[in-house]
Amino acid sequence: MKHFAVVVTNHVLPGMGGEYLRIVTPVLDAMRSEPTFINTILNRDPEDPDRFMLFEIWADRAEFLDVQMKRSYRAEYEARLKDILRAPRTMQFWEPLREDYVFFAGPGFDRYGQEPTDR
Repeated sequence: MKHFAVVVTNHVLPGMGGEYLRIVTPVLDAMRSEPTFINTILNRDPEDPDRFMLFEIWADRAEFLDVQMKRSYRAEYEARLKDILRAPRTMQFWEPLREDYVFFAGPGFDRYGQEPTDR
């Protein structure tokens, strides 16, 4: 089983950005519990508040298409999305070659989430 990335772009009708966030939020919350889910990042175009991009990493492409895309928690999202899209949704699959992460824990921590040792 080789993990993969999927980049999904949803360009919704003018003024429907709030509605998109309303319907996508429960899907993202539910995905976290899936055994083949690795991570996701929801992005908004800074120049067009009605254009969104999801960057997702999953463990198994076949399982994603055959099982995850058919989960019941996606039903409202899929049904409503059809009504608010300005352009057809795009879904591109990618093969991750390298992943680098730096996590921020807030004031008093270094860029790796560790307390400084010189205190």
